[in-house]
Amino acid sequence: MRFEMGTSPLLEIKDLHVHFDVYGGTLRVLDGVNFTVHSGQKVGLVGETGCGKTTTMKSILRILPMPPARIPRGEIYFKGQDVLKMGEGELRQVRSEGISMIFQDPTAALNPVFTIGQQLGAVVKYSMEGKKLSKKEIRERAIIPLKEVALPDPERMLDSYPIQLSGGMRQRVCIAMALVASRELLIADEPGTSLDVTIEDQILRLLHRLVEEKNVSVILITHTLGVVRETTDRVYVMYAGNMVEMAATEELFAQPLHPYTRGLMDAVPRLTGGGIADGIPGRIPDYLNPPPGCRFHPRCPRAMEICRQEKPSFYGKRSGVSDNHEVACFLYRDSE
Repeated sequence: MRFEMGTSPLLEIKDLHVHFDVYGGTLRVLDGVNFTVHSGQKVGLVGETGCGKTTTMKSILRILPMPPARIPRGEIYFKGQDVLKMGEGELRQVRSEGISMIFQDPTAALNPVFTIGQQLGAVVKYSMEGKKLSKKEIRERAIIPLKEVALPDPERMLDSYPIQLSGGMRQRVCIAMALVASRELLIADEPGTSLDVTIEDQILRLLHRLVEEKNVSVILITHTLGVVRETTDRVYVMYAGNMVEMAATEELFAQPLHPYTRGLMDAVPRLTGGGIADGIPGRIPDYLNPPPGCRFHPRCPRAMEICRQEKPSFYGKRSGVSDNHEVACFLYRDSE
């Protein structure tokens, strides 16, 4: 790992709250999220569907629709500057030079009435703002990322419409868009969606190469714990708008502490057999009326009375858990 924990982080999210005002009331989706990424670091973000992973990442780029979304509290620092306080010019620079995002749904990310070349060309021009490029230069720059994501016949691909491509090809086009220009931080929201395992492996190797060769930081959002284990340095586990555990990847898998983290790992099928896992009972709470205290307590097999009344703080080295391994659970507070 190239980063040093003592250096200033590239990205730091502090106490982030995101609410959505809907017909039935207010959805309190993010409830005080804290998240840190250093230069050259590969960070995994895992959790069930609907736990707030994508909402957190969209908040970084300020691309949440407002309204209905609003951010009543929190700070998002990129290279020491609060993104939430930036003007349009500063924000445009962050999007064109600092941070790029691979979206999960290629159908929604690509416009069906424009060719791949037109859409990639627009990204090239946006990334090279202030520089005049000929149509030939734009086309040549657009071909490079298509080759990087292993798309066959990229010349022909530029003249194709999204509907003419398979789901896996459209996903690779979205990844290519994020790779058009060099960035300091790449957010990959389920980059393996719609891809077969061989192409997914190629994409993950490409992300790894970006980190090693260009010192790009990567945030990998995924449901696949095996991918996280093989490709990240550090993991954040998220549940219902809260971070519940964070640790170095190797340590998290060697010693998962939070009952939710353990439940996620127990639900993974094993090649050695042993039957079908029971999974985690229940489901993510209703954000209109989230449970008091720890949001996981209605599903937790080890819930105590205090869990129903108070939100747990993070407990780290003082509680017997190793340094840089923190868990938000009252099970560990008494060992401080």
